[in-house]
Amino acid sequence: MPLAAFLGADGQAAVESDMQPDDHVCLCFRVSLRKINAYLNREDPPVASLISECLGAGTGCGWCVPYLKHLHRQHEQGKGEPNIEGTKDDYASGRARFRETGTRDGSPGGGAGAEEHPGEPG
Repeated sequence: MPLAAFLGADGQAAVESDMQPDDHVCLCFRVSLRKINAYLNREDPPVASLISECLGAGTGCGWCVPYLKHLHRQHEQGKGEPNIEGTKDDYASGRARFRETGTRDGSPGGGAGAEEHPGEPG
């Protein structure tokens, strides 16, 4: 299937390596990107920490907190449907390393600045 067949909510082609709507952002509580985006659209929280009201997202191991902040920032900017770069497998591998080492190096957008801007160049 051609890449152009994968269209986001904004009508632009979604990159195949981006997380998909049913992929889990909060792996502790199995909260999907779709659920988080629905929460953002419905509640329009003024701060990212309120995303925790969406089925406890971000209240477990802490891995997803910078990603929730990233999604919240994208929502505030109103540039289409918020998303996370990288595959769900890359994301899960990054979380496994985070749980083993307590650091975010090697995670999507890892290294300096990763906690502020996951999935974006540092």
